[in-house]
Amino acid sequence: MAQFSNSMKTSSQSGGRPQAAVELAPEGALAAAIQAAGESAVYAFASLPAGALVPGIAEANLRQPEVVTEALRTALEQVSPRNRYVTLIIPDTSARVFVLDFDTLPAKAIEALPVLRFRLRKMVPFDSEHAAVSFQVLAQHGEEEKSGAIVKVLATVMPGPILAEYEAAVRAAGYEPGSVLPSSLAALAALDSPHPVLAANLSRLALTTAITSGDDLLLYRTVELPEDPAARVAEVQRSVAVAAAYFEDKLSSRPRQVHYAGIGDAREFAIAIADAQLTVLEVAPAPVTGAATTLGPIGFAGVMGALAGVA
Repeated sequence: MAQFSNSMKTSSQSGGRPQAAVELAPEGALAAAIQAAGESAVYAFASLPAGALVPGIAEANLRQPEVVTEALRTALEQVSPRNRYVTLIIPDTSARVFVLDFDTLPAKAIEALPVLRFRLRKMVPFDSEHAAVSFQVLAQHGEEEKSGAIVKVLATVMPGPILAEYEAAVRAAGYEPGSVLPSSLAALAALDSPHPVLAANLSRLALTTAITSGDDLLLYRTVELPEDPAARVAEVQRSVAVAAAYFEDKLSSRPRQVHYAGIGDAREFAIAIADAQLTVLEVAPAPVTGAATTLGPIGFAGVMGALAGVA
């Protein structure tokens, strides 16, 4: 999945994906690491006080940078990463993710990025020319005919100063952000299904719904949620219904399951969406072993997805 990283690379200095990941949310930092090949991950959580981290794209996110840095350091030290490189998972509302179609796109990233920035400049409420942009080609059709080609791209864009805040906190904690992923993109990497999947990731601030089909991403939609509890539930129900209808329209069958990641558990989410035709499944159930500390409210799908395939 498209991710930010140092110099737009997608690996640690040693050439592989980082063996540690940490998700930052307003509630705290959840870290996970694979300490040796073949072993299960170890997890640790460090809480944050209310207001220390306020995700968004308009203002500074880290309102108490030293406190956030200490939470990162505390959580990561408990899981003992093999090296300094970690995957940092940020709140969905701190970035914007788009699935875009192009007639053509240069093969070289250095040439494709200006094309993406030009396309994004009217789609985001900040300066795309100075934003952090990362992308991944999902599909390319019509190449044989050399005409009418359609290139489908997953693009992630984030205000540069906000990305710099998060990266600076990781470095101040003594680690290096090998890559940076929005929460829902990380969670999708934890899914392993050859069949089309409807997924939902709920935080206290937003809901992201997505539809995957193999390596393709058919839908990715994040909506910020109101504070009023009744209005919040109504928006969650509406967003899931919209995603289910899109699934049926694109795939000619109604989804029977929604794969859930986020705060709370599958049972609570099933009660919230109140759709008897949808069975709610956990993307990544809470691990039964490997907890180095008491674990907080952050779901495990993000860190598990970031570590998927790591030896």
